[in-house]
Amino acid sequence: MRGRDRKEKQAVSPAPPARDAREERPSGPVPGPGTRAADEVEWGVYVVRCRDGSLYTGCTNRLRKRLAEHDAGKGAAYTRGRGPVTLAYWEPVAGRGEALRREAALKRLSRAAKLALVGEGDGDRGPGGRRDRDEAG
Repeated sequence: MRGRDRKEKQAVSPAPPARDAREERPSGPVPGPGTRAADEVEWGVYVVRCRDGSLYTGCTNRLRKRLAEHDAGKGAAYTRGRGPVTLAYWEPVAGRGEALRREAALKRLSRAAKLALVGEGDGDRGPGGRRDRDEAG
């Protein structure tokens, strides 16, 4: 058999049947805030205060899980060794893209502006009067 003949004899498997996207959605009421399903869907940006007084900004669609990761030392490299962290600010947004844009905007803020955002006045020094990493800029 020649190469061309072999190709003709190979069976072509049929494509899997198309699935309706509506089949994937659970029926019933939309879960309320604080439920696992709602926590996984809602994107947002957050600011946490680390044990050393510094601030860390991030975005997620699973806030409780992300905070637990930070506390366990498995979150961002910046928060490892600075835990436990406490949530200082949460802002829900429309989706992942918006969360990433808002996170970038918050990270550009000065430390004083972040403290004003989280409602902690205009203090610009961490414990012991030293500058925190987030104060640059």
